Amino acid sequence: MTYTNLLLERRDRVAVVTLNRPDKLNALDAVLRDEILAVARELDEDDGIWAVVFTGAGRGFCSGVDLTGARPGGDREPSQNERLDELGWVGRQALALYGLGKPTIAAVNGVAAGAGMSLALAFDLRVGNPTTRFRTVFVERNLSPDSGMSYFLPRIVGYSRAADLIMTSRDVNAEEAYRLGLLDRLVDEQQLVDAAVEVASLMASRPPLAVRSAKRVLQHNLEVGLEDALRYETAGLGYARRAPNDAREAMASFRERRAGKFTGT
Repeated sequence: MTYTNLLLERRDRVAVVTLNRPDKLNALDAVLRDEILAVARELDEDDGIWAVVFTGAGRGFCSGVDLTGARPGGDREPSQNERLDELGWVGRQALALYGLGKPTIAAVNGVAAGAGMSLALAFDLRVGNPTTRFRTVFVERNLSPDSGMSYFLPRIVGYSRAADLIMTSRDVNAEEAYRLGLLDRLVDEQQLVDAAVEVASLMASRPPLAVRSAKRVLQHNLEVGLEDALRYETAGLGYARRAPNDAREAMASFRERRAGKFTGT
């Protein structure tokens, strides 16, 4: 598929998606929002891609919603489905990225603000550099958080820290973001995307069904008690074993003390 406001690059088994509206700090207009959903679907269905990295072109990761562009749909009347849509594009974006079944990493260059911060929080990991800056923004616009922020942020940093960041809408620089857990890696400015791809490539070197099952188990078990979590772990073992060739290769490479060569089969 050809995209207008994002770039898609394949580096072996890792996909690198670059939001490409640098003159707008990659603010989310209607086109980019639709393309994020489309590329998430494309990569989720592509068995040749085992891990995904998102970043932004230019000086920012994503500055949030573009308030200067045309209203989505222009002046046309919304369809019946649009009128009945309970989630809106913000909900669909959160579900599409959090639900992408492969490991996902945000390489957060520059600002991630508002819905752009929510976008970064939807990924499994975040890598930053000294330019990285987070800001929740919503209360400044007389809004409560959306696009998944109220779900993701307290699970990443805890309730009280999430309350601090949302209710003050203050800037969080890279060092504080790393200390709080908003960033999982903090690297030099020029190494950002390469560092994120390196982490993604390590994940992509592992048996893909096992990695995908591990992600599914982790997400599911955030919401349940211990007994249910243990049952789901057992179910997850079964999903990983549905790749019998990789199961045999995992044992063989362990016995032979070499790197495994996995195929997802």
